[in-house]
Amino acid sequence: MEGKITTIQRLSIHDGPGIRSTIFMKGCNLRCQWCHNPETFSMQPQLQWISEKCINCGKCVEVCNDSAFTINNGLVQFNRDKCTTCFDCVEHCYPNAIQQIGRTISADDLFNEIAPDFPYFNTSNGGVTFSGGEPMLQLNFLLKTLQLFKQANIHTAIETNFTADWSKYEAIIPYVDLFIGDLKIMDSKDHKRWTGLGNDIILKNIKKLDKTGIPYYIRTPIIPGVNHSAIQVESIIQFVSDLNNVERFELLPYHPLADVKYRNLGIKNPLQNTKGLTNKDLEIYNPILKQYNPG
Repeated sequence: MEGKITTIQRLSIHDGPGIRSTIFMKGCNLRCQWCHNPETFSMQPQLQWISEKCINCGKCVEVCNDSAFTINNGLVQFNRDKCTTCFDCVEHCYPNAIQQIGRTISADDLFNEIAPDFPYFNTSNGGVTFSGGEPMLQLNFLLKTLQLFKQANIHTAIETNFTADWSKYEAIIPYVDLFIGDLKIMDSKDHKRWTGLGNDIILKNIKKLDKTGIPYYIRTPIIPGVNHSAIQVESIIQFVSDLNNVERFELLPYHPLADVKYRNLGIKNPLQNTKGLTNKDLEIYNPILKQYNPG
């Protein structure tokens, strides 16, 4: 059983309890305009060109059979429209300015790659977290890998947008210790406008998950011009406060750090000029949080 991932982030402390290794999986069915992981949009491997790292040696020009790389006035230029993502150039790029984003890996190999991290998990009550993208798009691979980690007594968590059919969540529930999901916007039309999909199934799945008694976190990213208002935030907090088993609810400030990712991948960033927020900016919502005490 094979799956597609982008990176493994080790020593993570923000994706569940303890020290964790977070596996970022390829592919997502939403297009949240504030997404900080655009490299996970596509299920297919992508070529990333970091122009700031380029030393204009011209080696990529020599090996590219598609003429995607050229030299103009001594500077390397990259025409992404000509690139066929053969990735022949990657191994020849001395400064690592050209990178392949995404690789195929078997469940067994992924387990073995993370196995050296087990001592960190055991001493901190940590584990592995599957993120993305949307891990549920690779259900069979996800299920097989979760089973391997559970057999090894490793704590497992999954970050999901809650848009999959409930039957798919039921399939993995026996092997998941913690669910982590976003609740971005309560109005379904607004949700579709900003993410590409309405939120009816998301709300239904959260309520179904709540009835199982399995621990889960709900996070709300606060985005300027999208949901950064008392009315928006209160509607979300009201919904969460009616849930019985949510362990944690968090407001997360928007940050523009992913702008460089969009540029390196040749993807337009819809919120390119949006200013980031800080935790202090979100303190205006503390009275609402205290009123409803959600999670």
